[in-house]
Amino acid sequence: MTRGGGSGSSRGSRDRGAAHWGWAPLAPPREAPARSGTRPPRGSRARLRRVAAAAAAAAMSPGKPGAGGAGTRRTGWRRRRRRRRQEAATTVPGLGRTAGPDSRVPGTFQGARGMKPAAREARLPPRSPGLRWALPLLLLLLLLGQILCAGDPPGPTRDPSVTTVATAESGVTQISSEAASFYKLNGTGTPQVPTNTSEGGEDSGANDSLRTPEQGSNGTDGASQKTPSATGPSPVFDIKAVSISPTNVILTWKSNDLAASEYKCVVKNEMENETTVTVVYRPRCNITGLRPGTSYVFSVTPGTGNETWGDPRVINVVTEPIPVSGLRVALTGVRQATLSWSNGDGTASCRVLLEGIGSYEESTQDFAVNISGLKPGVQYSINPYLLQSNKTEGDPLGTEGVLDASNTERSRAGSPTAPVYNESLLGPADSSSSQQSRDTEVLLVELKPGTRYNATVYSQAANGTEGQPQTIEFRTNAIQVFDVTVVNISATSLTLTWKVSDNEPPSNYTYKIHVAGETDPLNLTVSEARAVISGLRSSTFYRITVCPFLGDTEGTPAFLQVYTPPSAVFDIHVVYVTTTEMRLEWKSPGNASEYVYHLVIESKHGSNHTNTSDNVVTLQGLIPGTLYNITISPEVDHIPGDPSSTTQYTRPSNVSNIDVSTSTTAATLSWQNFDGASPTYSYCLLIEKVGNSSNATQVVTGTGITNATVTELIPGSSYTVEIFTQVGDRIKSLEPGWKSFCTDPASVASFDCEVVPKEPALVLKWACPPGANAGFELEVSSGAWDNATHLESCSSENGTEYRTEVTYLNFSTSYNISITTVSCGKMAAPTQSTCTTGITDPPPPDGSPNITSVSHNSVKVKFSGFEASHGPIKAYAVILTTGEAGHPSADVLKYTYEDFKKGASDTYVTYLIRTEEKGRSQSLSEVLKYEIDVGNESTTLGYYNGKLEPLGSYRACVAGFTNITFHPQNHGLIDGAESYVSFSRYSDAVSLPQDPGVICGAVFGCIFGALVIVTVGGFIFWRKKRKDAKNNEVSFSQIK
Repeated sequence: MTRGGGSGSSRGSRDRGAAHWGWAPLAPPREAPARSGTRPPRGSRARLRRVAAAAAAAAMSPGKPGAGGAGTRRTGWRRRRRRRRQEAATTVPGLGRTAGPDSRVPGTFQGARGMKPAAREARLPPRSPGLRWALPLLLLLLLLGQILCAGDPPGPTRDPSVTTVATAESGVTQISSEAASFYKLNGTGTPQVPTNTSEGGEDSGANDSLRTPEQGSNGTDGASQKTPSATGPSPVFDIKAVSISPTNVILTWKSNDLAASEYKCVVKNEMENETTVTVVYRPRCNITGLRPGTSYVFSVTPGTGNETWGDPRVINVVTEPIPVSGLRVALTGVRQATLSWSNGDGTASCRVLLEGIGSYEESTQDFAVNISGLKPGVQYSINPYLLQSNKTEGDPLGTEGVLDASNTERSRAGSPTAPVYNESLLGPADSSSSQQSRDTEVLLVELKPGTRYNATVYSQAANGTEGQPQTIEFRTNAIQVFDVTVVNISATSLTLTWKVSDNEPPSNYTYKIHVAGETDPLNLTVSEARAVISGLRSSTFYRITVCPFLGDTEGTPAFLQVYTPPSAVFDIHVVYVTTTEMRLEWKSPGNASEYVYHLVIESKHGSNHTNTSDNVVTLQGLIPGTLYNITISPEVDHIPGDPSSTTQYTRPSNVSNIDVSTSTTAATLSWQNFDGASPTYSYCLLIEKVGNSSNATQVVTGTGITNATVTELIPGSSYTVEIFTQVGDRIKSLEPGWKSFCTDPASVASFDCEVVPKEPALVLKWACPPGANAGFELEVSSGAWDNATHLESCSSENGTEYRTEVTYLNFSTSYNISITTVSCGKMAAPTQSTCTTGITDPPPPDGSPNITSVSHNSVKVKFSGFEASHGPIKAYAVILTTGEAGHPSADVLKYTYEDFKKGASDTYVTYLIRTEEKGRSQSLSEVLKYEIDVGNESTTLGYYNGKLEPLGSYRACVAGFTNITFHPQNHGLIDGAESYVSFSRYSDAVSLPQDPGVICGAVFGCIFGALVIVTVGGFIFWRKKRKDAKNNEVSFSQIK
């Protein structure tokens, strides 16, 4: 905001004056607009102007007190314009602010009366207006001095006019110059150290330097900047970065305007929002303190000494990245090498220039390739010769266009004598390594063996700007064959192996082999580090050369001398062999009479040596069941030939102590063998059924097993077994071990028991068991009684069923029956069951039932149970009759009470008792079983227990049943013919009394008849007497 114009003015008067005269109290004057960019605080600029004008103020005449106008409302536009001319005349070049006692904040009109008393006392004395004409002359002289200093001085004269204006983080402005130093007191009154703008020991013309300041507290740069006016100098041109390093850039430019006495250089890093301003007085600026591999925007603006600036010109420069470090060859081989280096800050990628410079014997540059796009911290695997096959004829040999990893086209000088190939956009071999290290590894494959290479590594910024190169030279290993070995040799052939001095597999090479001997030489080519040379002659000296080739490149060969041995014997065979003796024969080529044969007999027990001149030999003292390796080596004139060998087992000893354990269909055999080699024996078993040798069973055991189980045998059959000892390839003992045995007979699976009706006998039936048998043992027992019987044999071939009857048993008795199969003197497991014999009519009781009269129409019958020796009693039937006491028959069981009432029979069944339904009387002993009420009108099945007739005479008997059967047509009536029944004798007759109801009825009838007679007589008497009484009464009408 603006300050007041006088001491007596009030705020309201100031506002009215501003409105009257058209002031803009909150904005700068229209004819002096503020320049774009950042600028220092107003108070700081005013203080700087006062300090800068202190030297010039001494030569000026004191002016009117309060120069610059009274600051009142009466001040006119002429006085304000004159004051602005005076401010321009006293401005320090490059600052654009008046330094004097009358300096103001731009855009206000602040006079002496508007100042505070303390500030008014601190003012300098007023200048005299008489010397103001000398100020333009002084400025002209300064401008001529700047123009003279713009050219290159003849000697190392330091530039006195470089000024750097920057704002530190605290916002305090620092001004530095070699000509004069200005100090600005900070808040504590301590002078600040000026910024050094040149580096010691360098030419001042190239040393106008700028150190990048830190950012201000508000996030913007505090350097002063003016907007060029219409009368400013012409823009500079031909701006060049003549020197670029990781932290330093030197700019030069040209200017045709002689009025340009100073240049303002602005440095901006848009990525980090940093801006730096420096003012120089030569067309050259050295900017230091930059960051490697960073893009900067530099602008140069010409200006005059009166704060008049022209239009800026801009150039974009990227600082070089830091060169790579630690460049080394981590691994070298015949066809590969690994380069490794570390990357500094600002390195976005790297480029490798790989040049082949030939071998040590011949230095010829025949190959060069550019490999770009190598990212820091990534491992690559590259074949630099792949591009050579795609090279187009007619390409230039000097400079090669290169596409880097960002597809930006640029130029890079290659080898002056070899074509330069490029490999870009490479895929990393292991991208995960980029998260762990900044080192880059490049594995170069398919290189030429024994060749020197020169690798130059350039660090690159994001836009392709390259740093200083680092170079290393290395050499691939030469291929060489060594360690040639004969792994197998005979009279006519040999097998060679060798090694190659390379990390790669030997199969990547081809090998040429030359064999020289007494006859024509042999030549062959193989593709692996192994060769079989055939077609040689026995007892001949040969010289062998093995030379490796990798493509067309020939390596260092290796040599070997060998002597072929004489021919070996053949057709070795064993004539015969026993447990301790062996006879061998063989054949020999050529003149066998000149041969001496060396025999080596080896076994696990040791070895023996023997010599012979015959082609047959007998070996004795051998061990049974032992493997022998017999090697026969011929010798002619003390030159050993190829050995020939054969293997042969001696025969094992026979088995002994054979033991057999049998079941119905299997036999388990065990035996012993006392040879030392018995753990290596196996055994062959031959099992034959006696009388049937055509169907033999053979079983072979495992090694060292002296037992075997033979299955699927026939029960109760005789067998023989032969056991042969076997070792090696079917070498058996001379004689087998032998033994006979019999399998167990099969048991009877089950049998059925059938009863004989009304007979004390049992019929047994069963299926004949499988296999053979000699008969059966039958045992029947019940309690202490036991009986055993031998039965004849049977065969199961036709599914025959065996049947036998066991007699002389008791009725209704349980028997334990056991049947055992017998064969070969062996007995099978018995088959057991419990059977019960049948039943018949129960025995009749000795006594008769007891019958007593209960009433005139019912009786009570008591009787004892029947004996259950012929079967359990199932039921009892009570029979009544009014006839004679004869012996009852089963026919009376069909008559019922209804038949008796109809007169169809005088005998009928009145009551039926089921023994499981009728309980015994608890008060009676076991002899007294049942007590039945006859005539209680109950019904049991089809029988009705009706009332008896009074004054009747009745007899009773009881029928007992061991088996009761009912008529199917007449439900509930007993079928006597089909039932097992016996009867007791009839009881004595019992007569029933008269019915008491009949007697009472006669008595009551007599009494009732007397009462009727008396009643009738009384009624007649009453009627007669009443009639007489009516005749004596007065009539109603008479009374009225």
